[in-house]
Amino acid sequence: MTTDVHLPDSMPLLSRGRHRNPRKGACFMEMASYLAGERWSDHPACTHPLLASLARLVNDHTSDPGRQRLAELIPSVIGLTSDDVRWDALIALRAAETALPVVSAEMQNAMAVSVLSGNRLLAGLDGRPPDTLRPSSRGALLRAPLAARWAHRFTYDVSVSRRMYQRHGAPRTVEFAVQGIAKACIPDPDTTLRDLLAGAIDDVVAARPAATVSHSAVRA
Repeated sequence: MTTDVHLPDSMPLLSRGRHRNPRKGACFMEMASYLAGERWSDHPACTHPLLASLARLVNDHTSDPGRQRLAELIPSVIGLTSDDVRWDALIALRAAETALPVVSAEMQNAMAVSVLSGNRLLAGLDGRPPDTLRPSSRGALLRAPLAARWAHRFTYDVSVSRRMYQRHGAPRTVEFAVQGIAKACIPDPDTTLRDLLAGAIDDVVAARPAATVSHSAVRA
């Protein structure tokens, strides 16, 4: 089975917030619900909850001109859902790694803690030493050395609860990361946010077992 969803020739322009129906406009996830054949909603069942949250946040924190570039990613999130906590960790890690080097100094400590916590959770799930870091995390921490040192001290010998991470840690990481990127002093926050969403989609696609539905994503 292959996910083969195409954007209609005519569709509402993406805009911030929730909309009662397509005549009022659409956000990223509302359009996904429509394309998936679900009831009109910004919380459709067709997409992993944290990935959908990331999409809503990116939609709402992207400028009006930049938001239309998100539309081509909408088919990519349809059918991407799982209850595996690894997905939450991968999405939150992508957000924290993207945000850590660019957000304000007062937010960097929180993002560094999120990077270490996500890696510790994944290491525990995979039976690896708790201080194991994936290369992208190591690179993000190297770009914010003061925050990295603080986070290492703060998280020393701290275990990560899967349930609390899934309910609270990962969603807060994604929320703060997107907000921080949108306010960051960088040349093009819209592109950074789009790349974050596209990267998170790719991460969870790669995490799926080989027997699951194949995925066809649209990229610029």
